[in-house]
Amino acid sequence: MLKLIMIAGSGGLLGTICRFLASRYLFTLFVSTFPFATFIINIAGCLLIGIIFGLTQKSNFLNAEWILFLTVGFCGGFTTFSAFALENLTLLNNGNSFHFALYTGLSIFLGIMATWLGHWFIVKTLVLFCKIGV
Repeated sequence: MLKLIMIAGSGGLLGTICRFLASRYLFTLFVSTFPFATFIINIAGCLLIGIIFGLTQKSNFLNAEWILFLTVGFCGGFTTFSAFALENLTLLNNGNSFHFALYTGLSIFLGIMATWLGHWFIVKTLVLFCKIGV
């Protein structure tokens, strides 16, 4: 059990560091009341977890420990629901209901679509590689 905790924790540490660095960089690119940094990071994390899910379903490319490291650890540390909730509350408190609705709606819709797209892409790619014998 301790080994699994360390695997998930080390993935979470790396995911958190990547989120921090990506947020800092994205804040310099997008100066707006819309929380672009968290939005982009969460959608990217959804795409990544979809890719990981696709890899686990169609191949033995990742063992259970790598799956734990990447999904619970890295993606869990990289994406953030609590920041999403706080930014939505801030938008509402500032009377910015349009950005609140846009942020919430797009985050949910695009997050699910990115997860599906990552999974779909990996599954189709692996099927193609298997057909051509790569």
